[in-house]
Amino acid sequence: MKSFNRIIIIVVFLLCATILIGNIGMHYFSNVENNRQYRVDISRVVKDIEEQGFDKADISRYEVIKGIYEVELNEDVDNTFFESNSDYVIKQIGNKLYRIEYISNNQVISDRMITVINVLLAVMATVVISVLIYVRQKILKPFDVLKEVPYELSKGNLTIPVKESKNRFFGRFVWGVDLLREHMEEQRERELELLKEKKTLVLALSHDIKTPLSAIKLYSKALSRGLYSDADKQAEIANNIDSKADEIEGYVSDIIKASKEDFIDLSVEQGEFYLQEAVNSIVAYYKDKLGMIKIDFVVGEYTDCIIKGDLNRFVEVLQNIVENAIKYGDGSFIQLDFSSEEDCRLITVKNSGCTLPENEIAHMFDSFWRGSNSDGCKGSGLGLYICRKLMQGMDGEVYAQIDEEKCMCVTVVARQA
Repeated sequence: MKSFNRIIIIVVFLLCATILIGNIGMHYFSNVENNRQYRVDISRVVKDIEEQGFDKADISRYEVIKGIYEVELNEDVDNTFFESNSDYVIKQIGNKLYRIEYISNNQVISDRMITVINVLLAVMATVVISVLIYVRQKILKPFDVLKEVPYELSKGNLTIPVKESKNRFFGRFVWGVDLLREHMEEQRERELELLKEKKTLVLALSHDIKTPLSAIKLYSKALSRGLYSDADKQAEIANNIDSKADEIEGYVSDIIKASKEDFIDLSVEQGEFYLQEAVNSIVAYYKDKLGMIKIDFVVGEYTDCIIKGDLNRFVEVLQNIVENAIKYGDGSFIQLDFSSEEDCRLITVKNSGCTLPENEIAHMFDSFWRGSNSDGCKGSGLGLYICRKLMQGMDGEVYAQIDEEKCMCVTVVARQA
């Protein structure tokens, strides 16, 4: 804000200096031009009187000469002779005095022109200053208030207040930031609740495991010390140990199952949207991005239609797939193809340079799974898992295959309305 205030002050100073210098320059040059005009015309009138005489001198052809008056030198000259509303000069031609009156038409025109230019400059200066003040008040000042919000959110302060604003530039931004803050706060509360539940579950299962584990230890000690010599009794104890082991295995399975439960909010708002909206979003985001890294981005021909589901989630699915294509492809090309099957629309993201073995395709959509071609590539193994869950939430599906050209093809199946 302080820097912008300095810019406003500098702009005001420069505008005032421009107007001042312009006025000085225009006054100077207009006066010079005006002086030249009337002096030239007076010289011509004097020459005409000398050559043709006073009676024959024609002053109508001179723009600035208003009149010529003569008086003999021996006459009494009163003060009225020198009174006039116009400018004049006294010239002696022969034995007579001549008063030649002139009007400064050029000066009047110049003054008017200067006035008009000054008004225009003043209007322009007012507009420029008004725009700068408007930008300061309506854009920079609200943004200055909001700039601390992302910083506080990054530190985990999710209770920072975000004031509502009807600002035409930042109203939707403020609304979006507040929604993001609320979503992050809800997500954190949900994660804390899930963490509490999982810890409670682990503690409960750990306690339950102790009972069969203790029984196994007792049975194994009894066998090791030869307390049971009877073969039938030994077989019974062995069966008990096996049963307790199965019980422990069941508890371990429960722990594994709990750890694999959905921990990400994959809610979907069911609705309808045009396929073109989703495609335009993807093209707008990736056209320049892929162009910068020299990857050809090809969008096949398609017919627009209405898709069932959540537009934002659908775009998220396509973005995840395209990001994988960038990460694991060879950087030659990425292509969007479109086809139809019954009441479904199929959108295929195809990328060149697939290095994933065929036998790993079936695991691509498992949570936390990463292929053998992921060495050196950062990731969590959740991208495609999330894609499948989202598409299933929209009554759709997603699958992958490797075509004859060794290109990876990930196809999204969406329901048409």
